[in-house]
Parts: sequence; C-alpha cells; structure tokens
Amino acid sequence: MAKKRRSCEGIRASAVVLLALVIIQSLSLLGEFKISPRVVMSNGLVQVTVSRPGGGVTGIKYKGIDNLLDYKNKVERRGYWDVIWNEPRDPTGSYDVLKATKFRVVKLDEDQVELSFTRKWNFSHRGSLVPLNVDMRYIMRRGVSGFYFYAIMEREEGWPDVYMDQIRAVFKLREDKFRYMALSDHKQKLMALNEDRVRGQTLDYREAVLLTNPTDQRLKGEVDDKYQYSSENKDNRVHGWISHNPRVGFWMITPSDEFRTCGPIKQELTSHAGPTVLSMFSSTHYAGREIDTYYAKGQPWKKVLGPAFVYLNSVSSHENPRALWEDAKQQMLREVESWPYDFPRSKDFPKSHQRGRVSGQLQVHDRYVNEKPMSAKSAYVGLAAPGDAGSWQAETRGYQFWTKTDEEGHFAIENVREGDYNLYAWVPGFVGDYKYGFNITVRAGSKINLGTVVFEPPRNGPTLWEIGVPDRSAAEFFVPDPYTKYKNPVFTGPSDKFRQYGLWERYADFYPKDDLLYTIGVSNYTRDWFFAHVNRKVGNNTFQPTTRQIIFQLEDVSNKGNYTLQLALSAATFSNLRVRLNFNSRQRNMRPLFSTGTIGRDNAIARHGIHGLYRFYSINVPSYLLNRGNNTIYLTQSRNNGPFQGVMYDYIRFEGPPNSNEGS
Repeated sequence: MAKKRRSCEGIRASAVVLLALVIIQSLSLLGEFKISPRVVMSNGLVQVTVSRPGGGVTGIKYKGIDNLLDYKNKVERRGYWDVIWNEPRDPTGSYDVLKATKFRVVKLDEDQVELSFTRKWNFSHRGSLVPLNVDMRYIMRRGVSGFYFYAIMEREEGWPDVYMDQIRAVFKLREDKFRYMALSDHKQKLMALNEDRVRGQTLDYREAVLLTNPTDQRLKGEVDDKYQYSSENKDNRVHGWISHNPRVGFWMITPSDEFRTCGPIKQELTSHAGPTVLSMFSSTHYAGREIDTYYAKGQPWKKVLGPAFVYLNSVSSHENPRALWEDAKQQMLREVESWPYDFPRSKDFPKSHQRGRVSGQLQVHDRYVNEKPMSAKSAYVGLAAPGDAGSWQAETRGYQFWTKTDEEGHFAIENVREGDYNLYAWVPGFVGDYKYGFNITVRAGSKINLGTVVFEPPRNGPTLWEIGVPDRSAAEFFVPDPYTKYKNPVFTGPSDKFRQYGLWERYADFYPKDDLLYTIGVSNYTRDWFFAHVNRKVGNNTFQPTTRQIIFQLEDVSNKGNYTLQLALSAATFSNLRVRLNFNSRQRNMRPLFSTGTIGRDNAIARHGIHGLYRFYSINVPSYLLNRGNNTIYLTQSRNNGPFQGVMYDYIRFEGPPNSNEGS
C-alpha cells in the first residue's frame, strides 16, 4: 500500500510552471474578441474550464480524460452553486442556480490564479432571483492536483425577507467513468446508474428506489437512496468517486466546519447516484424549518462559504484503486493542517494572524454522581452566535467553531474569526446543554483563557432507573435487521445498521397487536427498546398510534417531595408525545401528565438519521400519583397520519425526590 500511495504523491509533486502562461493566453483571447464563453485554468496537471461570465464549471480535464464532468448535461448543470429559497409572501420554494454577470481576474502569477464571478441583486430581480449578492471564486495553484472554490454571499440592508433553506455546490460526474463511491473506510460501494433508478421500483418516498433490473446485476435487490449516505459535519472531511478506467479519483475535501451550519453533528448529504458530488453549506435536512433559515427585517448579512478543495488523483491500471482513497485521506489531513488557508485573496476570509483563540477547562458537577466536579472528558465545546443554551443546533447565519475536550476536560478553540460569541457545550453521559454566562468577544490575535468553567446538568434527585445513554442519539437501542428485499450491503455493521431502508416497518413485525413493554430490572434497552417510536400500519394507508409502557417497582413512595422524569429525545417528526402514569383503559381521555404538543420536522426516521434536533424535557411527577409496588409510565405518540411520524429517544431517567436516599 505504501508503494501505491507514493505513486499518487508523485503526481502531486510534479510542479509545472505553465499555469500563468495558459491563463494569460486564454485571457488575452477573451480580451481581444470579447465573445469567448469560457475561461480556462491549467497548471499542467489539471485543466478547469469555467463559463464566462456565469461562473459554472463546465469541464475538468485530467489524466487523458477530456472531461470528468457529465458533458451530456447542460453546461450550467455540470459544476455549479444553487440556493433553494422563497419569500414569505410566496411559500412555493424557488430554485436558483447561481449565474454570475461579471468576471474578473483577482490574482495571476506563476504560483496562483484566482478568478471571481459576481452577481449583484436589485429590486428588479425580486421574485426571480434569490436576494443575494454573490461572488463565486476559483483558485488554482502551481503543482496542486485540483482546485479550490468558495463564495462570498451577502444581503444588503433593507432587502426583502427571505427563507434560504439550502445552499450548496454540486459537481456531476460522468456515469460512464465514475461508478464507485467512497465515503469512509467502510462505506464504499458500486453505485447504480440513473437508468437503473428509472427502471426500479419507487418505494415510500421518491428518493428511495428498489433496483429491480440494474445494468450491473450485482446491484439487483438493493435500495438506492441518497439519504443513506448522509454524514455528520464532524465526520464529513473527504468523500468522492473512483473511475476504474482509467483509475482516477475525484474527491471533495472540506478542511473546516466553520462555515457549515448547526454545529458538528448536523447531518448532510454527501454523494448520490448520478454520480453527484455535493458540498453542502446549509440545508434543512434532519431538522426542518425549525432551524433559522429566515433572514428578516431587512437586516444585512454576509458569509464566506468555503474554501473547499476538489482533489484529483490517479494510479496505474495494475494498482489497487483503493490506493486512491488512502491518498485522498492523506491529502485531507494536509488540507486540515493548512487551515485557515493563507492564499485566498478575499478580504472577507481572515488569515491565521487575523483570528483568535479561546481555551479553558470544562468540568461537570452532578452531585448525585460525585460530590465534587469531574473532568468533562470528550465533551463538545464550541463558539457560536449568542443565544440560549443549545441554540447553536438551529443556528445557520454565523460561523461556528467546535472542538472536543481531552481526558482532563481541557479545550482550545483555534483560528476563531473576529466576532461576538457564546461558549456552548454538551457532555456525553449527561443530559442538557451548557452555556457560559457571558458573551465572548474575539479579536485578531486575542488569546482568551476562561479558566475552569462548570456545567451543572439538569438534575432534581437521585436516579431510580434509566433507559439508554445520554449521547443525543438513538443508536444504542435495538435496531432490527432490515428486510432482505431492502438490504444495502454497505450498512451491515452494528454501528451503521440504522441506515438501512424500511426499518420503521419492522416495528409491526415485533409488535403486531400489542405494544412494547419495558420492565425495569428485567428488560435490556439494547435488546428490548425499539429504536424509533413509530405508528403501526393496520390497513390500507391507515396507521395506529402506539403506546410504550415502562413498568417499574417502588419499595416505598416518599412524601418528602415530587419525583422527576427526565426525558431526552434525539428526533421528532410531526409528533405529539404524551406521558401518562398509572392509568387504565377507562381513563384514556384523562388529561396526560405531560404533552410535548406537536413537535419536530426532522424526518430522521424516513431518512435513516438516528437523530435530528435534540429536545429535553424535565417532567414533574407528583408523589401522590405513584404506588408502592407496581407502577407504569405510558408513552403515547398520538399523531398517526403516516408511517414517518414518530420520535426517537435519547435517554430516559426517573429520579426520586431531592435529598432523598433512594437510588444511586
């Protein structure tokens, strides 16, 4: 493998000095005739053609392949930026493939070229174009096998209110070349063609197709669904496709999450059949419009999205194509180490010396676990726009900077842009969200040490029993094997099984009539707690609400205070979770002890997400409702309009009264 990796590295190392010459020739032609519809960048390794002045990537020439992009597509639909948006007065979503109107050369010398394609918005465009000024940039560097891209997007003061639900960059590759997708060491597979999807059977939603007669019969019986290939932001550093003839790799490398939205565990699409390579900057996936995509009151806004890096590599025909993936990972590490880049020319992208640093130590104090504060190891700590605790998971407008603590809870957040932030955190193993008590202002060169900060997670009394692990995911619960007819061979491991299609239907197989009963002290959540609380299909597109029962014993009931049910949800989709205690069938119309009301639009059940937005509820349980001996908590998801309405639980804990000696 080392020898194969060196082969890829040798390609990168072959510095070529023709970059400036090729660009000058192309530009002089453009300047002389003023009719050329394209600009060509080339450094002798890669040649990239960009439409002029539109700014779409129309061609990528590499290793003897005239165009890696799908030349059958219209030129504006090969490599492009797009935005899904709408004004409140028009709820119908609009789709704007960003097309510039002006072109200029930002930098051109023997080491680097940077091109700018801009579009200015004014009120004459209202209703037809998203109200944004856009500056799309492309950078090619000498000796670098690929190109960088980023965009500066801006709203000026007084512009119309607008929702911007998705912002992304898209590259559509040639189907006749790129058939093999790689997302991680274990998520790699041969992919279907578009025609395979057309001939297949559309399942419960249009993105999911059962391949019934694919071109390559090895794929017969698999489900093709782009949502199966989603990834959390923190894990989405490199993904791409491999051509086997010739053996060429096309990789999307994202060295930083600072310009992505909603924090490190926000899930986004990566790639899908087409073959299509995505760089997602913002979307409502796994969240819905509960995240803040609304830009209102004429407030100005500006953000730099990227740079990201399109990396190309190759090996000889007798070498293992997996060497391309291994080399792409190494290149990704180099890009991460180089962040923030020092070569983009926009004044809106600050260099390292123009940024700051925030450090400290996070401890967690739960007196029912330990009288003294404990080191918050492996906690997530981040800076995001000022707001309430946990607001970062719905924040889309600003920049976010996250890190993880070490074994002692120490953290250092590097390369923070200037601005005002709140410090947020959450600690695996504990419920709730932490927010530092003061705003933090970061300036260029500042080094802010907060010292020791202490998170006191929600807690009213000692633990009497618990179900699950507080980690903002339902992955630890029972995830069934998929139906054989829907199986995707990539997701057979225990950590990925939740990505299989159709698992929501399996609840009715395990519980065809009666619902889930969970007995504290007897049941095991990894075996007995179905990962998603879904409706049961009972007939022709008819669904029945389901009720889970948690049965537990109390040797005595304290009259010293109330009990508490701590309930953390990892996902919810148009759901209403109602909590009742010790009631019978004659009391079904009795007012519940607690109701969430209608919550959630994350669609994580249908999209194999295992989590969406985190929700936490601390529910007061009066002691007079409890029995000495047997007790039952009833959890009912009452909305039943379809198969995907439901919740996923993160963690449930029942606590005794404060200062009581019960529990642990």
